[in-house]
Amino acid sequence: MSGKEEELTYSEAIEMAHESITRFPLIPIQGVPLMSLIASDWDTVWAFRPDPSDILIATYPKAGTTWTQEIVDLLLHNGDAEACRRAPTPMRSPFLEIKSPPPIPSGLDLLKIMTPPRIIKTHLPYQLVPPAFWENKCKTIYVARNAKDNLVSYFFFDMMNKTQPEPGPWDGYIHKFIQGELSWGSWYDHVKGYWREKERKNILFLFYEEMKENPRREVVRIMKYLDLSLSDKIIDEIVELTSFKKMKENPMANYSCIPKPVFDCSISTFMRKGEVGDWRNHFTPEQSKMFDEDYERQMKDVNIPFKTDLI
Repeated sequence: MSGKEEELTYSEAIEMAHESITRFPLIPIQGVPLMSLIASDWDTVWAFRPDPSDILIATYPKAGTTWTQEIVDLLLHNGDAEACRRAPTPMRSPFLEIKSPPPIPSGLDLLKIMTPPRIIKTHLPYQLVPPAFWENKCKTIYVARNAKDNLVSYFFFDMMNKTQPEPGPWDGYIHKFIQGELSWGSWYDHVKGYWREKERKNILFLFYEEMKENPRREVVRIMKYLDLSLSDKIIDEIVELTSFKKMKENPMANYSCIPKPVFDCSISTFMRKGEVGDWRNHFTPEQSKMFDEDYERQMKDVNIPFKTDLI
């Protein structure tokens, strides 16, 4: 089946289900708020057993997930752009825990019909990742984005994504983020959980800001972590193909396969800006001061070298 046919199939499934699409409420699983459909099938997610060759890409939402998925897919396909246009991102790299109304396939449904090695996406915090990933020593790439830019990006995403809870006003959303009341819980707990386990579990911990600062260096880091060896020419091509501009124009990577009843791009596009420091356009000085003071409190027990701007 061609990428175009698969895209239509995925889009049509969502179109067929759009009357069942709603802003699903959050239900806590081990204290972490998850969308109700995910929570309702949690035992199945927890029991998932990956193949040892599977690759897990883990992030807090809106921290560079799709970017990393595209890089990894291109690396595994030796930079073959056409091979990586075989289907939209959600079908090439299933979202482990996601569950939607029928006939939209769940992440687990898609994984069942794929042959390892599979690229698997998750937003689950470390403690909710199915333990078989660690038992099987699956390679895991974690991408972390500075809190302020991550918050801004998530706010715009929650406005346009009609399956996420209503974000409410900006000022209130800042407090929801601080208190860990958004889907997939606390950003602070999320980044700290993977940071603390990165050595013990051989997790490649990447920073969104460093990927923006020097994408080639980070693509090479990912390549080496995956025990691959590609030519300099192919690496350069992958860097170009995974630039924000190229990906935003790529229908197999920009989530244009998700129709308007679910992702309302008239509010915000899925790939919005992809910048470091955009938070300065949204935080007032008072909000920034309050946020920084709380950040110091919540992050005082770790030293994770985030950058909030690129000089």
